[in-house]
Amino acid sequence: MTDDVRAVLFDLDDTLFEQASWLAGAWLEVAAAAQAWNVDRTRFLAALHRVCADGSDRGEIIDRALARIRRHDVAVAPLLTAFRGYAPARLTPYPGVTDALDALRGRVAVGLVSDGDPAIQRAKLRALGMESTFDIVVLGDELGREHRKPSPAGLLTALVALGVDPASAVVIGDRPSTDIAAAAAAGARAIRVRTGEYARESDSPRPWATAPDVSRAVAGLLELAGVS
Repeated sequence: MTDDVRAVLFDLDDTLFEQASWLAGAWLEVAAAAQAWNVDRTRFLAALHRVCADGSDRGEIIDRALARIRRHDVAVAPLLTAFRGYAPARLTPYPGVTDALDALRGRVAVGLVSDGDPAIQRAKLRALGMESTFDIVVLGDELGREHRKPSPAGLLTALVALGVDPASAVVIGDRPSTDIAAAAAAGARAIRVRTGEYARESDSPRPWATAPDVSRAVAGLLELAGVS
């Protein structure tokens, strides 16, 4: 952390925890809901995982999985309701994340900026035990889906609420094409962490710094500030 950093803003999925762990539980809920149509649970689960492996943000995963098993007769709406209603009791942060957030609190403002269904994202925070961790939480979809990253709107909304200029902020996220691009558009520095689904995505745009994970990203910031 350099002396001019006044806020650190984090992404959620695949930055603070492994999104695949949440998706695995959500697909179980979807497969259970599909039993009302006598869908073969094993085949449907396999199809959901295969389709999701092509990119969890591509959309219509349930529709495409049903098409794979040739069950076009199944109503998608109840399965979407099951997906959106999945709220696990517990999710596990990546190793060192909790300690890293604790190390920052009190030194700088700490915020979270995340996209996705707001109810789902808030349920994830509860399951992670992070409901009161952040000074500000901004969910991009509450601003409008058009303001999802790489739009800088969510980051700028958080920084305005914190009273911090973008030049004095650092964004930590896993995906260059969304998190790092949004930081660049906002005028903030960004640290790219190589965790989760997009760990192998190329560094474009190029971040201010890279780190293997959040724990080491924060350790690097603290080291720059001379904090041991």
